[in-house]
Amino acid sequence: MASITPPPMQAGQARGSVVLGVGRDAAHSSHEAAAHAAIAQQLADLLGYDFAGAYVPGQRYPGPLYFVPGDVLTALDAAQACGIRSAADLFGGVVPDRVVASKAITHPLVDAPTRVPEGWSSAFAERVRSVVLPGYSAYTPADARRAGRALLHLGPVRIKPAHGNAGRGQRVVSDISELDAVVADFDEEALALDGMVLEADLVDLTTWSVGQVRVDHHTIAYYGTQWLTHDNAGEVAYGGSSLRVHRGGFDALLRESLPPPVRAAAAQAQLYDEAARQCFPRMFASRRNYDVVQGKDHRGQPHAGVLESSWRIGGASGAEAAALLRFHDEPGRRWLGVRSEERYGTDATPPPGASVLFHGADPVVGPLLKFTLVEDDDDA
Repeated sequence: MASITPPPMQAGQARGSVVLGVGRDAAHSSHEAAAHAAIAQQLADLLGYDFAGAYVPGQRYPGPLYFVPGDVLTALDAAQACGIRSAADLFGGVVPDRVVASKAITHPLVDAPTRVPEGWSSAFAERVRSVVLPGYSAYTPADARRAGRALLHLGPVRIKPAHGNAGRGQRVVSDISELDAVVADFDEEALALDGMVLEADLVDLTTWSVGQVRVDHHTIAYYGTQWLTHDNAGEVAYGGSSLRVHRGGFDALLRESLPPPVRAAAAQAQLYDEAARQCFPRMFASRRNYDVVQGKDHRGQPHAGVLESSWRIGGASGAEAAALLRFHDEPGRRWLGVRSEERYGTDATPPPGASVLFHGADPVVGPLLKFTLVEDDDDA
């Protein structure tokens, strides 16, 4: 694809254009598309750009382009052809291989694995071993069974698709027969492509969301919790995130007086993030979000660690965009509380002061409300 040459800027013209999607990396549903468009408009306001809707290859746009893809971009050449050459060019991330965008990189493969995916980094799995749960990743049924047997001595094992989200498709097994049955249910071709994760199952757990976002010269870092809900079909779905947002990056956040569990989670996320930067040097991301769990295994032994990364627009991104705008408008502010929430059903109504990202009947999931809300204005 030829590079895009923008026309000369005119007085009073926006400095650039924010566009949605890049090929297959556009949003996967109408409610996602609407929410992403609302977030992209906020980012355009932050940058002083126009929001130009869905990206059209070859179309001429005023000023430079800023992309808001619906997923992690996994083709470096295609991204560069559109003008995405660094984290400054998009809200999200670009990785060199599909495996890097999955949960699978978090854990090592078993010894002498029968399949190693393209782009795999044994060095990364070793670097993050101290900040993740006991676990393995596998790309064949034989490797999965070996991994599961090695973990069952700690107690029940949680098995999950490496590209799953919101807890969908996860199973917990307590013995070898259950392990074999769950592994047998996985489609072998899908397993070879995407892999599965097996790790110690925890109880009495808390899951923290820790992240850093940079758009232009605006940088925020945050911690918070997220929760699940049930969609209109009764299935488990993402319910929302409540974030405590700080001006600056991970380093600035960790210089603050944080509750001990939060400090531990943020430090683990930062180590995981730095390991990714070093072990996958061709990747880059402006949004770097990590789920960090703290709990006990079924024997009562404490465990804590990063579950997965998200280098793409996500459920909390409406809150992130709202925080970026508030910090831009209030240069002296250091902290902000903000919430992003999703409610299913025909009776869902936004609370006073909420910014609605989507409110209507999605053709697939049915009635849904998505909104963000600044929860407090008290600086810390």
